Amino acid sequence: MITAKDVECIYEVPLVFHNEGLDDRIVDILHIWTRAPRLEAWEQLIQRYKTPRHDVTIAIVGKYVDLTESYKSLNEALYHGGIANEARVQLKFVDSETITPQNCAELLTPADGILVPGGFGSRGIEGKICAAEFAREKKIPYFGICLGMQIAVIEFARHAAGMPDAHSSEFDPQTPHPVIYLMKEWLDEKTGTVQHRDVNSDKGGTMRLGAYPCNLSADTIALRAYGMQKISERHRHRYEFNNAYAEKLQNAGLVISGTSPSGDLVEIIELREHPWYLGCQFHPEFKSRPMNPHPLFKSFIAAAVRQASARPHGTG
Repeated sequence: MITAKDVECIYEVPLVFHNEGLDDRIVDILHIWTRAPRLEAWEQLIQRYKTPRHDVTIAIVGKYVDLTESYKSLNEALYHGGIANEARVQLKFVDSETITPQNCAELLTPADGILVPGGFGSRGIEGKICAAEFAREKKIPYFGICLGMQIAVIEFARHAAGMPDAHSSEFDPQTPHPVIYLMKEWLDEKTGTVQHRDVNSDKGGTMRLGAYPCNLSADTIALRAYGMQKISERHRHRYEFNNAYAEKLQNAGLVISGTSPSGDLVEIIELREHPWYLGCQFHPEFKSRPMNPHPLFKSFIAAAVRQASARPHGTG
């Protein structure tokens, strides 16, 4: 008899089944030999998870918050970042459709970090832009992933770079300032060269999918997080940063900290005069593991810990 016990943390499952003798039973049935399992790393992981030194609250601003499992990979990556920083991560899901300039502070002030995840469609976009503006102005750590990066660019263009009508052509095809637009360039991952394509084509394969290389700039949050200049990350999107606005946005203070090897595709943006403000076009959550948290999540939670510690009477 093997008991499937309830556990506080999913990462306890291997230890619980080991204590029940499941692993020994399996190797006996399969008539194979193996050394005794070395579970010290798992035990240390659970110890760090159960006895955190800090507590942080991360607001996830999205439109699928009624079904939080939609963000499962994202949620776990945040927990991984928490384990690496000896922090208990509390997730606060905020429906972006409910956010307005009038209530944004009320909904987001308790957060030590704000994350805007990926997504499609125009529903809830203005609420996400409010969240990005609030994080930027109030110096709260902000992490934008895929659409969340595009939101950060739109918000910055509107409120810091003098383009109040800036938008993504996905949501407003008539915008006079399409700082985010349908990809006209296509990076060939084998050759590293950029190909141009017909954006009016109705053929399939219009998404940039899979792993692509990225070069990081010196003296940036991204480089400090990764600790290496050349990285590779997984993508899933159709719209990109519009390079026609790169100079104007950079002159206003936006930092382009990660690009394709050719420099044609913007992969990471951030702000220099901010504790931690970063958007990436890719999906780092897909590569995070409990014993090997993704560098950006580890760095983001570290910033959230600092934010919590700085609060009056904070317990972080």
